[in-house]
Amino acid sequence: MPCEASAQIWGAEVYFELRLAAALEADAEQVVEPGTVCFWVEGNALALPFGPTPVSRGDECRLVTRCNVLGAIEGDPRRLGKVRQGAAIRVELILS
Repeated sequence: MPCEASAQIWGAEVYFELRLAAALEADAEQVVEPGTVCFWVEGNALALPFGPTPVSRGDECRLVTRCNVLGAIEGDPRRLGKVRQGAAIRVELILS
């Protein structure tokens, strides 16, 4: 961290590829709270869901597959709705 990439949009989720490889953790989840920071192992991408995706049931945040949960976005995750396809995005880790 920090890392930069081009944003991809999938429903109410922003994701982007990272040059990382990881194994799926035993406690990986597919349905998460809005603003959960996830690593999509199969896509080598950071996934930032903030609302329903094309595979959601109702208003849930359902990821395409189970993902490793890394943390949570600080502030209102709905701000991600302003991110556009292909936009440059920068993610930083803030330790408190």
